[in-house]
Amino acid sequence: MTVLSVSAVSHAYGDGAERVQVLDDVSLHVDAGEVVCVAGPSGSGKTSLCHLAAGFEVPMSGTVTVDGTASTALDDWAVVAALPQQHGLLGELSVRANVALPGQRSGRGSRRLSQLPELPEVQRLLEALDLAGLADRAVDETSLGEQQRAALARALVLSPRLAVLDEPTGHQDDDHVAQVLAAVRQSTAYGTGVLIASHDDRVLEAADRVLRLDRGRLLA
Repeated sequence: MTVLSVSAVSHAYGDGAERVQVLDDVSLHVDAGEVVCVAGPSGSGKTSLCHLAAGFEVPMSGTVTVDGTASTALDDWAVVAALPQQHGLLGELSVRANVALPGQRSGRGSRRLSQLPELPEVQRLLEALDLAGLADRAVDETSLGEQQRAALARALVLSPRLAVLDEPTGHQDDDHVAQVLAAVRQSTAYGTGVLIASHDDRVLEAADRVLRLDRGRLLA
């Protein structure tokens, strides 16, 4: 079953002489339980594609849907969740509280808000991503690599229909890359479709399919 459908999407920033075309007639899909990696050099359009898939932006032309609904119309991390390059964690909250946050926004989780930090999936991901020992530390007191893994745990905690991960290994050493990839693969066992933007060969090797972007166009 197709989770993410990107159809004939073109996107640009700026106007007139300042206009920069970042995506040009891009079409792709991600199925449930599948890891699709979009590879390409810096400036190829990978991050823009991630923003559109996650619903952060509206495409200038074409459509982006998750389970048949426009991604920008979705505001439930149980449907589509993201790990952006800037992570988007709340620095004053603990690692554990950040991982649990999607449940507060989800209709599925709002009924058990007081129990969220104790949910089994929160603890499982903290342990799987080597975060359990600092789970109660404020995010501002952790390293970039730890913050990136916390943001990944947050993206996966509700087993969303689609997880959009932008360079999820960018701040990780070899051991933690293996943990990140194992956590991503485990999420597919729950039916999550995963779109990853990366130029890390280890990520490309672990993906079910690799698509390559060059100057905003998918290569045949």
